[in-house]
Amino acid sequence: MQIRIITLFPEMVLNLAQFGVVGRALESGLVELDTLNPRDYSSDPHGRVDDRPYGGGPGMVMQYEPLQKAIRQARDHDPDSHVVCLSAQGRLFEQKDVARLHTYSSLVLVAGRYEGIDERLVEAETDEELSVGDFVVSGGELPAMLLVDALVRHVPGALGHEESARQDSFVDGMLDCPHYTRPGSIDGREVPEVLLHGDHQAIKRWREKQALGRTWERRPDMFAKLDLSEEQKALLKEYLQEQGSE
Repeated sequence: MQIRIITLFPEMVLNLAQFGVVGRALESGLVELDTLNPRDYSSDPHGRVDDRPYGGGPGMVMQYEPLQKAIRQARDHDPDSHVVCLSAQGRLFEQKDVARLHTYSSLVLVAGRYEGIDERLVEAETDEELSVGDFVVSGGELPAMLLVDALVRHVPGALGHEESARQDSFVDGMLDCPHYTRPGSIDGREVPEVLLHGDHQAIKRWREKQALGRTWERRPDMFAKLDLSEEQKALLKEYLQEQGSE
């Protein structure tokens, strides 16, 4: 997978290359990450890429031309690149989008700044707008970094254990189960007994029960979308009885 990020702050997003799963994937050649700075494509002698908004109002708007040139330069590497604009106006990025975006061998992520990007550029040069949540940050760099991290986790070979990505929260429409490590007892809190004896079927059943219960408690919006089997309904009923919540 090749990922190119168009950003005014390339040093910020390239910090991803130095740490963790993304850093290892880049080092081993599983993923390519590059940046393009719109200032390098500005016709202004000072590299200016923003101007006042038509109609008045606070702030500045990123101009069409420098971004267009940067996107087209990125697409020169692969004309079939899929271009994503990170925007608070975009559709919410979800786990299901990770699999969808993995169908593209090349992605271009556009990180806006200021009050936003000239809408004509979004319409003409990008394929979709995505948001990472119903909140506002100062620019698209952090959302772009979140997308990259989520995508790289699902590149074959990027994780130390391939099961890790398949057991993440949201992969099957539910939150993940709780996790524990040594010591078995700390500050009067014990690791659940079922996890201590190596009964893999019992452990699998317990983990699914916890995932169902957590999703029911914490994310009713996600839970409402689940199509539970009879076995899962029984597990959830058991969980609620144990919690005194039925």
